[in-house]
Amino acid sequence: MAASVRPEVSKGRADPSIPHGKVRGGLSNLPPLTAPPFDTSGRTGFVRRALSGRLGLVRRALAAASVALFTSGAWADTDAGGELRLRWDARSANPAGPLADANRLAPGIASATPNAAVAEAELNARWKLLSAKLLLASERHEGGSARSTARFNELVASGDFGAWQASVGKKVVGWDVGHGFRPNDFVQQAERRTLLALPQEGRPLLQLEHFKAESATSLVWVNPQRIGRSSDAQRRADESAFALRWYTRAGAADWHLFGRAGQHTGASAGAAFAWVASDALALHASARLMQRHDGWRIDPAAGVGAVSANPWRLQTRGGAAQWLLGASWTGEAQQSVIAEWWYDGTALADGEWDRWQARGDALSAVSVLPGLPAGTRQGLAGNLAWQATPFAAPNLRRDNLFVRLAWQPDHWLFTLDALITPADGGHVVTAGLQWQGDRVRLNAAWRTQGGPADALFAQLPQRRSGAVSAAWAF
Repeated sequence: MAASVRPEVSKGRADPSIPHGKVRGGLSNLPPLTAPPFDTSGRTGFVRRALSGRLGLVRRALAAASVALFTSGAWADTDAGGELRLRWDARSANPAGPLADANRLAPGIASATPNAAVAEAELNARWKLLSAKLLLASERHEGGSARSTARFNELVASGDFGAWQASVGKKVVGWDVGHGFRPNDFVQQAERRTLLALPQEGRPLLQLEHFKAESATSLVWVNPQRIGRSSDAQRRADESAFALRWYTRAGAADWHLFGRAGQHTGASAGAAFAWVASDALALHASARLMQRHDGWRIDPAAGVGAVSANPWRLQTRGGAAQWLLGASWTGEAQQSVIAEWWYDGTALADGEWDRWQARGDALSAVSVLPGLPAGTRQGLAGNLAWQATPFAAPNLRRDNLFVRLAWQPDHWLFTLDALITPADGGHVVTAGLQWQGDRVRLNAAWRTQGGPADALFAQLPQRRSGAVSAAWAF
């Protein structure tokens, strides 16, 4: 059968929040876009010290949580489990681009993210109406700095009332049918195309759902704690908003309608469908129109000269459209292909990127003049570093082409994908390998990004990135 994006039927009712049935070739677990690399020679000792020094904290915290959970009589009927994970993230800085220029002018002004060893423990538990996902993590960077964190990725109370279900708390709610991009992911707004699949942190929300045999309706108030705050305090996924989704199944097709009312971005509406055309072929599409959106804008007074403060601001901008068209093919030998084309009207327009490039070129030209005072060099370096600000966006260019190949024999999964921006010829290529046992999972991934010298992907802070990880489920 072809990979379908249709929901399963749960308890005799349609439940569009349940993942669409695993796609052959592992395509249902498609990862987003981080950028870390792969020269790990000479670092074995560092990794060993980092892990041995930090795993103790994770073990103690996990043990304490387990004792509290399982020795309490009130939790005797708890359904619990979890996963222990070790990961090594390797990153290589890009020798080109605004951050590279800034560091050449003033070394260390915009230091690159170092390689890191990460240890994580995730504990999942369900008791009566409550469910929780606790994450304990310790990360040690090459060079000595370290940090430890503990958070609930999910902590939610849910109750069934016949055909109705209500939830309150912190929860992951993912919508829409795209793989590399999801225009109508109104609630979670999850990052796509990550190097490895990482646990998501849910959003605070109130949710009310109604189920029928072939349809379902969901109403969500996300980030209610931010209501009344300023626009700058609730940008993008942090905005307080009401979101609505209606889903129905009609034969081999799934249909979705979406609506959203954000506190400062206003109204938006969308629709999506997924159709299983044959045993091998499935098609999907998604589209959204919005009244306003959050996007980067440069201070018009900045021009091409150096300024004393970062001229880039995340602001409320005008209306925009987003859409995606995609197809997936699955073969009999567990091989599969996904191809998608999407448009993101919230990304900077080509003309805005042209002005961004002109400003960067002008700053670089001044920076190589002989005899510049130290203060001037420092100021120019800071301005060049600020040029990387608009890179923090779901998509850099408005038009994007994504292709993903996968092969899944037995316990193995091999993947290769490419994201291409036709406007400038930029590309991001990612290769992945996974082995899955009963309890143990091993992963390795490698990514490179580049293109012509003026391509945005060729100017990102990192040129190559890689990761290896091992996980044990309990």
